[in-house]
Order: sequence, then structure tokens, then C-alpha cells
Amino acid sequence: MYVTVAAAAVGLLLQATTKRRSRFASLPNNVLVSRLKDIVCSSWVSGSSTSKSNYRLPCWESRHLTTSARRSFCLNRVHNYNNIAMAPKKRVCIIGSGNWGSAIAKITGNNVRDRSNQFESRINMYVYEEVLDGKKLTEIINTTHENIKYLPGIKLPENVVAVPDVVEATADADILVFVLPHQFVKGICKSIKGKIKPDAFAVSLIKGFDTCEGGIKLLSDVISEHLGIECAVLMGANLAHEVASEAFCESTIGAKNKETGMVLKNLFDADYFRCSVVSDAHTVEACGALKNVVAVGSGITDGLNMGDNTKAAVLRLGMMEMIEFIDIFFKGAKLRTFFESSGLADLVATCHGGRNRKLGEALVKTNKTVPELEKEILNGQSFQGPPTAKEVYEILKEKDMLDRCPMFVAVHHICQRKMEPSKFISLLKNHPEHKAN
Repeated sequence: MYVTVAAAAVGLLLQATTKRRSRFASLPNNVLVSRLKDIVCSSWVSGSSTSKSNYRLPCWESRHLTTSARRSFCLNRVHNYNNIAMAPKKRVCIIGSGNWGSAIAKITGNNVRDRSNQFESRINMYVYEEVLDGKKLTEIINTTHENIKYLPGIKLPENVVAVPDVVEATADADILVFVLPHQFVKGICKSIKGKIKPDAFAVSLIKGFDTCEGGIKLLSDVISEHLGIECAVLMGANLAHEVASEAFCESTIGAKNKETGMVLKNLFDADYFRCSVVSDAHTVEACGALKNVVAVGSGITDGLNMGDNTKAAVLRLGMMEMIEFIDIFFKGAKLRTFFESSGLADLVATCHGGRNRKLGEALVKTNKTVPELEKEILNGQSFQGPPTAKEVYEILKEKDMLDRCPMFVAVHHICQRKMEPSKFISLLKNHPEHKAN
């Protein structure tokens, strides 16, 4: 049985926050919530309901609850509405404006406008200034509401404002959304350190690692350490053009702090972009980085015309190496996390349609270097696979563990043009996973 109380709660809050004349409109929030408790809890405790309402809360059958239990559960629900009504609105800044950054700007721009009780309506988007046909890219974005260089054909919400100065863009932000090539993270952090709100927090959408003396570091940790703030992550099977076109997909928010995770879910979640929240943030982020290395391998098999069976083998062996690597360097991974969108789903999507797959194929069919192919294929953006493969190779070599992840090692050598792509298949045939125990 469903006990109906949400309609009363939502309706009362809406009446108090809209500009329409209402006897509730002038009530302060503490009085509003007190009235809300009286109305909702009396309805819940008495077992009455508004059957015509479309807003229903699933609950245990009321006959199994005592009056005090029903009231307690009701007050917990009201507490959630209280938090929404009383919490200050959060201001969002997006740091980065490539195709993925622009796609995220579209989602968050619409969400902050529609969820105005939680977020300020304006979103600053830091844009590295470029000149196209005599016009500044920021001016083009702010007048046409389209990033014609990196996400052409997709309209951005008018409340997304391109700003060429990263200090200005981030100054008043409560939530910093990092979505730029990982080689620029430290420089950006250095520029804004000490100039952002001390209680701000960040979320990284960047897929890659940072190498440090004696180990490897997640970029969320780099951001957190440089800025002295909390940093969550968002990763998933999210090809930018498909997301921007509103084709249904899923994504995973990794947040150690549950409250932060729910704020970010409210910021990113949309009917075509569904987000789950998990606490195993390190695994979410590591999967997002490592899958790009596997995707290059997948593209190599495409270039060699090996077919779907071989590609499936690359995905399986690649997943095994991802699990092995994460188990070695990031203790405490949960097996379930590998089956989130940030794990298996992202691996499948990237190995079939991502930019790193295109790179792998081009490495077989041309003699061009990775930088040359970036200019040709990505219009100035970066492949994430090669630098991640390099970082993975260096830490495995330092730890004398190259034999633990041979596919990762091979992809690195091929990207460096130190190994012929044709030898990749031989490596797959002799992978340690095929040896008898």
C-alpha cells in the first residue's frame, strides 16, 4: 500500500517559493517547515491519503506500523524537505570546455535552472581563449550559445557563461567541476589556490593518473591536495556527442561523503543521464583512466581487421588487467564497482566508439605519431590513452611488475612506435591468463 504525503510537502514548498500570491508566501522557512510537519504528519498518522495525487511515497503497509513509527518516518522525510528549504544555494563552475565539458555544461545548465531551490542559476564555464575567424571563442559561445569548435550543432543553455579567466570563473563557486585534459590539472590548481571558497568542493570528470615519486596518484587526490578541498568523481559510459544529443546513458558518481554524492546527483542527474552514487570513489576513477588504454588496444585489432571475437578477447583481458592493477595500487576495491557504468559499461562503449579506439586503428593504418594524429583526428584535443599507458608502464617498471599487465605495456610501446602493431595479436595469444595454473 502507498501512503500519500509527498504532494502536500511539495505543494506547500512550491507555494512558499513562487511569486504567486499565497497565504504561505511570506512565511519564514522555520515556520513553513513547522506547518509542513503538522499537515503531513497528521495525514500520515491518521492513515488518510489523497488518492487523486500522482505523488506517492512507497512505504510499508500502514497496518504494520505503530502510530509513533509512522510519525518518526514521516518526520525524517520532512527533515529532508527542511534541508532543501534552508540550505543556501550552491554556485557551480565548470573548468574546461572541450566536447565533454560542453556536454556537461548543457546538462548542468538545465538542471540548475530547473532546481533553483538548490543551485544558483548562472554557471561559469572556464574557456581557454582561442580565436576563430577573427572572433574570440568565449564571445562566440556567449552570443550563439554554441561551442562551435568542440561541440558544434549543440545549443548550450543561456545561463552557461564562458569566462576566459579561470580565477574569475571560480572565485564564488561552491562546486568546481574539473573536465579538462589531465596534463593541465596542476597548472589550473596552482592558478586558483587560495582564491576559491574555503568550503567549496570539487568533482573530477578527468580520466587519467599522475605519477609521483614511488607511486601513482589519482587526479582527484591531486586536486584535493593542491586546493585543500574534498574532490569526488564522475565517470561512465558517456561519449560526449551522444550525451549532448540526449541519447540515454548512465554514469557513476564516486563520493566518499554521502551528502556530497547526493548534491552531485541533483546537479548531474537527468532523465537521459542517470547517475548512481557509490562510496568506492578510487575504483570508479581508476577504471575511468585504465579503460582508455584498453580502448587503444581495441582499435589496434580493428586496424588489423581481426573482427568482433578478437575485440571481445581484448575487452576481457583488458578488464582482468584493470582489476589486477587496481588491486595492486588501490586497495579496498569492491567487485560490484567494476559493474557500474564507470567500469564494464564504460569499457565497452569506449572500445567501440571512443577517440582512443580511433587512435589505435590509426596507429595500424598510418605511420603518424600520436601528436600528429591528435591534430588530425581531434582538432587540437588530446587522447587520454597514451599518457595513461605511459604512467602505468613507468610505475609497473619501477615495481618490477611489467609481466602483471602485458597488454598495458604493449599499448604503451605501440603508442611510442617502439613495437609493431602486428605483434599485438601474438601478445594476446600468449597472455598470462591463458597459462595453466
